[in-house]
Amino acid sequence: MSASPAHYRKSATSCVSVFTPFLNHVNTRTLAFAMFVAFALLSSTRGKESEIRDLASTKGTKTEVVIDNFSFSPNTLTLSVGATVTWINHDNVPHVVSSADNQFKKSTVLKTGQTFSHTFVATGTYSYFCSIHPRMTGRIIVK
Repeated sequence: MSASPAHYRKSATSCVSVFTPFLNHVNTRTLAFAMFVAFALLSSTRGKESEIRDLASTKGTKTEVVIDNFSFSPNTLTLSVGATVTWINHDNVPHVVSSADNQFKKSTVLKTGQTFSHTFVATGTYSYFCSIHPRMTGRIIVK
């Protein structure tokens, strides 16, 4: 039993001796300054990450409109300038996405599983329909 406490003391002493040279070279002010600089860098990086995330969310937003059962879903979308809409045909028949006022180029014939994308760079209301099935209509509102 007496061997075990002696061994324990030896371990504790060796732990302290590992850090002692480091602690001898670093005084409290140096350590405080290093922590301050690290915190300042971390804070400024976090601010930039949120700015980048905000820009990405408004400029690079990608939204999907599903074509299925002879309808567009969602039927109406409200987006920010710079957002991209992708129409994907999940229907068993082909469809063509066409702008009602020729505000954007129409898609090619979309067979099942095919997609068409358009990026909206100006504010406004964009009405569209399927030129094969004109009763299918939708609307994009860009603010």
